[in-house]
Amino acid sequence: MARITVADLSKIKARVKKETSLTKDGYTVEVTAHLGTCGLASGGDKVYAALLEDIEKSGRKDIRIVISGCAGMCSSEPNVTIRRIGEDAVIYKDLNADKMREIFEGHILNGEISKKYAMARIK
Repeated sequence: MARITVADLSKIKARVKKETSLTKDGYTVEVTAHLGTCGLASGGDKVYAALLEDIEKSGRKDIRIVISGCAGMCSSEPNVTIRRIGEDAVIYKDLNADKMREIFEGHILNGEISKKYAMARIK
């Protein structure tokens, strides 16, 4: 088996980055709903439903939703991660439907991070 070089890893990184780019399919925002067991037990299904409803009402077609398992921070569930083109991703914690609507209006539609619900920024 051949050894993987740093150059090989760089090529793989570039390919994966291109394949998972938000702009690949015309999206400008990606929202990851963390719906593992802990997220669902904490009401993540209601947060997800509010998100879907707000996207539908907005008429926006450039918002991609991704469902994932736990982000590893079970005590802060329900969590969502929002990534906008050219900006750091933000993980929001301890959400409910009303907080999700507030975050949708502020961060997703207007680019304003809701600091009172933000847990982390990811570069």
